[in-house]
Amino acid sequence: MKLLLDSHVLILAASEPEKLSSKARELLTDPSNTLLFSAASLWEISIKAALRKEDFRIQPRLLRQGLLDNGYVELAVSSQHAVEIGSLPALHSDPFDRLLLAQAYSEGITLVTSDVQLAAYPGPIRKV
Repeated sequence: MKLLLDSHVLILAASEPEKLSSKARELLTDPSNTLLFSAASLWEISIKAALRKEDFRIQPRLLRQGLLDNGYVELAVSSQHAVEIGSLPALHSDPFDRLLLAQAYSEGITLVTSDVQLAAYPGPIRKV
């Protein structure tokens, strides 16, 4: 199964996997699953890193390289993904999360999230 990790799950998987739920760890370590990360997540993480908050110390370049080195597949953002956002019900206002969901719908992949609001959408979402 192809799994697109939302930004929060992605950061934990890369930096503090012990903080992931057992359900998330099971999905992410299953060798039959292909793990994907979105360019949108790196965009969001880069914005947060640029704010230089003391509690956010992720270096986007290192994160991206580490993900690629560990077999994650990068998913670019396309105009089809942008158009798909318009068909989503207004259950969640975060533009990055909505884009991730639109990518999952467009690509026929499963979005893995710990976000309760995002998990309220119908379709290919796994709440972990």
